[in-house]
Order: sequence, then structure tokens, then C-alpha cells
Amino acid sequence: MSRLKQADIDELLSAWEETYKKGQLTLWIFLALKEGEKYVDEIRTFVVERSKATMRCEEQSLYRVLRKFEHVDIVSHVLRKGNKGPDRKYYRLTPLGVSLFSRFVDRNINLFFQPDIKKILLS
Repeated sequence: MSRLKQADIDELLSAWEETYKKGQLTLWIFLALKEGEKYVDEIRTFVVERSKATMRCEEQSLYRVLRKFEHVDIVSHVLRKGNKGPDRKYYRLTPLGVSLFSRFVDRNINLFFQPDIKKILLS
């Protein structure tokens, strides 16, 4: 058994999770947009709710990532009237974005559904 105290183990887990989460925002944005067209606040809400609050993101981070995705034609937006104030940008995956996401899932996510890996995860 490890000589680490529970607080040390918790700290290691937190550090690992923070590193893991830095690379996860793109996946969560794609999941949100795969479900359907959304504006930034809806994307943020999707990420927090569907990740059971293990993932959080700020609006500025989302806008930065979405601009980058638009630049490479993975995401596009349309302007629509909001409830009040200026028009809102509603984002959606482009056909290229849908294809890219599908290929990513096939190559990286579906691995976790293989019986041998699933057995390890659930044991």
C-alpha cells in the first residue's frame, strides 16, 4: 500500500484531472454542437451539465476556440435575434466538422468500448 496520505493522493488526482481537462474542451464543444446549433451560453451550459460539473469553461475561452474553428471551416455561425440586446451567434458544425468529429470518435473514443478495455475500466 502507498505511504501517501489521502491529501497527497487527492492532490495528485487533482493535478492529473487538470492536465486531462485542458485537452477536453474541444471534445465537449464538438459534443454540444453535434447535438445541435447553439449559442455560446448554451454550449457552456451543455459542457457543465453533461460533464456533471467536472468541466467548466469561460465565455472568452469558448469564443477564442470557436473563432479558431471557424478559421479552419470546422464551425460556422449564423446571427439570430436574441431575447434582448444584440443578435446572437448560433454555432454549428460544418460538414467538415461533422466528418472530423466522426473520425476522431472512431479513432479515439470507440477504443473505450472494446471489450478488453471496457473490462479493465469496469474492474
